[in-house]
Amino acid sequence: MSYKSYIEQSQKIADLAHIGAVLAWDQETKLPPKGANTRARQKATLSGLIHQLSTNKEYGELLQDLIEDDQLDQYQKRNVSLSLKDYRLATKFTQEFVQKKSQKISECFQAWLEARKERDFKIFQKPLEGLIDMVREEAEILGYTDHPYDAMLDLYEPDLTVDQVDQVFDPLKKDLKELISKISRAQQVNDHFLSGQFSSDKQLLFGEYILKAIGYDMEAGRQDESAHPFSISFGPGDQRVTTRVDEKNFAYMLWSTIHEGGHALYEQGLPHDQYGLPLGQAISLSIHESQSRLWENNVGRSLPFWEAHYPELQGRFPAFQDCKLQDFYRGINKIEKNKIRTEADELHYHFHVIIRYEIEREIMKGGLDVSQLRDAWNDLYASYLNVTFGHDGEGILQDVHWAHGSIGYFPTYTLGSLYAAQFFAQANQDISGLQNDLAKGNCSTLLDWLRKKVHYHGKYYSADDLCKEITGSSLDASYFMDYATKKYTEIYQL
Repeated sequence: MSYKSYIEQSQKIADLAHIGAVLAWDQETKLPPKGANTRARQKATLSGLIHQLSTNKEYGELLQDLIEDDQLDQYQKRNVSLSLKDYRLATKFTQEFVQKKSQKISECFQAWLEARKERDFKIFQKPLEGLIDMVREEAEILGYTDHPYDAMLDLYEPDLTVDQVDQVFDPLKKDLKELISKISRAQQVNDHFLSGQFSSDKQLLFGEYILKAIGYDMEAGRQDESAHPFSISFGPGDQRVTTRVDEKNFAYMLWSTIHEGGHALYEQGLPHDQYGLPLGQAISLSIHESQSRLWENNVGRSLPFWEAHYPELQGRFPAFQDCKLQDFYRGINKIEKNKIRTEADELHYHFHVIIRYEIEREIMKGGLDVSQLRDAWNDLYASYLNVTFGHDGEGILQDVHWAHGSIGYFPTYTLGSLYAAQFFAQANQDISGLQNDLAKGNCSTLLDWLRKKVHYHGKYYSADDLCKEITGSSLDASYFMDYATKKYTEIYQL
């Protein structure tokens, strides 16, 4: 047995996983309602096959042999080490558990779609209860030291714990409240131009224009619509994005497209020759979110970016023709509390994330049952953002994550924003004239920097080690607060 055998086995597992991704993409974009039950069965069967290959005894023995092979170079050793960790985690689960969870997720997703349509959480409640029970069981199988939520956080951000998240979130809440309070006393900016009548087809075409502008390779991907925007990879050469379109509000499409485009750029930049291996995969969800949030906020909501692309926007949509560039820039950066996470400004956004984090933390600890979720959700929104919901569709049903069983994902959105600010600050130091490049419509210098600093490494570094490698220090929220304070002091003339 050899390293070559390891590659072959790992790539078979990756092939099946990406076939599953195709089924998932179809389920969320094109699947007819009557095909849902069969699709759930197909995905469960596929999950079982992936589990069989991932926990194969011979595969485990091969990994164990290779981990002791001194002839492997540092990159090969890193691949094997990470694969062995994954193997040991996978072998904690039975094939029956894996298939059952896959089935539950499919059922839960369909229930979420129906509940969202009817604006009624009760339709979603029972299927979600079954899935949450399985997630709690999953945490016990995985094991943890202090908090059951730690086991789930680790799946999305290796080694992350509740204690570490609290150490970041608690001071961040205080700093954000202070900045938002100052902004609330200033004269509000106007964003009326984002509301009106915008053709769906024209919006999607402009979305493709923006994707190309930031460097997304349309020959290695495509854009479609879905109830909840997402990006997905089917392997080298096929990284797709979806967006959400509202013909009465241009902002929905614009920010979801740039956000998902940032995710896809990361996937398109991973080393193709490492397909199926850890070094061909993203480091973590926080680093993945750093890429989407960097393009969405640090670039997409910046004045230089729109100096290059605003004339194109004005030419395609008459609603913007009488709006000056400076007013557009101020408007797209309006700070105002709202109800929907994906539509939130880049300051209030983090309270949306913190609310979900605190709910998940209590769910996993057993201090909150699914039957109490809606009340807990509404209470936290009233407390943190002082908003109320007219119906469940704009409230607790707005996100798809729980329907996917993705407990532990939400904190990575805020952590990703913090990484993004720290990386972008370093990029501005490293790239001479970066802001001028963006103003000229040249995003390639920034993308090339991200390719070299982030994408190319795959999982060679941990998130913390990568941050140190790029910026010289661990994650530091002060970069985000410095960026936000400077930006909004200028916009709101504080």
